[in-house]
Amino acid sequence: MANKKEFLSIAIIFIGVLGVSSILLHDYLRGLEPSYGIYDKGGMIVAAVFVVIGLLSLVFNRYELCRKNAFFSAKVNFLQAILVFVLVATLCSVGGLLYGYYYHHPSVITPPRNWSIGIYTSSSREPFDFAGEDVNNPVLTADDVTDVEAILVADPFLVHENGVFYMFFEVWNAVTNEGDIALAISNDGLNWSYQQVVLDEPFVLSYPCVFKWSDEYYMIPDSYQMKSVRLYKATNFPYGWSFVKTLLKGRDFVDNTIFHYDDTWWLFTETRYNDLLCLYFADSPLGPWTEHVKSPVVEGNNNIARPGGNVVVFDDRVVRYAQDDYPYYGNQVWALEVTTLTREDYQEKRVGSKPILKGFDNWNTQGMHTISACRLGPDKWIAGVDGY
Repeated sequence: MANKKEFLSIAIIFIGVLGVSSILLHDYLRGLEPSYGIYDKGGMIVAAVFVVIGLLSLVFNRYELCRKNAFFSAKVNFLQAILVFVLVATLCSVGGLLYGYYYHHPSVITPPRNWSIGIYTSSSREPFDFAGEDVNNPVLTADDVTDVEAILVADPFLVHENGVFYMFFEVWNAVTNEGDIALAISNDGLNWSYQQVVLDEPFVLSYPCVFKWSDEYYMIPDSYQMKSVRLYKATNFPYGWSFVKTLLKGRDFVDNTIFHYDDTWWLFTETRYNDLLCLYFADSPLGPWTEHVKSPVVEGNNNIARPGGNVVVFDDRVVRYAQDDYPYYGNQVWALEVTTLTREDYQEKRVGSKPILKGFDNWNTQGMHTISACRLGPDKWIAGVDGY
């Protein structure tokens, strides 16, 4: 009969095999080529050590029982230990499969947190020093949404046109369990009035990256469930939008961020589990789009790979924002300045040693992951931010 030491050994083995299985399977279950970063490798080493320690402890414990009681041979007890290991490994593999599927597979929707939207301002020449002390934040919550039953609002993108501020953002619809794109309007950027859902599809939409081209407004929302980057055009700005074309397809493109610089259109997109940032370029937003020779420009880094808002081009400088997804999703936002951007080369550097967004107010202490900065003057910025 198994004693307490044996149960402890089996528990150690279970933990180790579950850890190894989860790490090995998470890319495979998302339909991606397996790729393991430094944290994955470290986790697998630790989990493997657990398995070895548990197995050795189980074998030695059975051997001691055999030697004292002399009713089984060491060979038989070793085979018993191997059998137990196989059974536990089978259970762990099944557990790893279920864990990987429900927490990493793109077709499974995880219930979102209660995100809200706020407004931050800055009186600096650079878009790095934002604060919300003089604003009654959050300026938008799920309770402000009137046309659908909302769980959250997040991913704000600001447009300033003819003295009016327009904010496009994600609304999570509790009835359809999908994200829609909604609109709010403000005359001063501080007090906002919710309008309506302006884009609804039979799949999840989020991160509505809105931009202007040839005096017309366009939008590239996140539509990862379609494994494509989709372009929409405003037919009746800001309320009416229609699908134009698919720009890229075949991957889980996440948080697509387009911008114009040096007579070229550029597109950042995250294409793996928050740790792989790809870069594309084209002569126009309609494409064709070509992946940059240096792409992926970030690989294996959950802290700065996934885009976290619009790219800001000012004074011939390019700044991108990145949401930090380690140790957990959407905990803060970093600013990175692109120091070299040509069709042949790409270089960037992190701005400062601290994130530009980290929640300190009662509405965003747990996390922040999007900023949309809009320049109003030489030393004046306003930004839509989100948090929970």
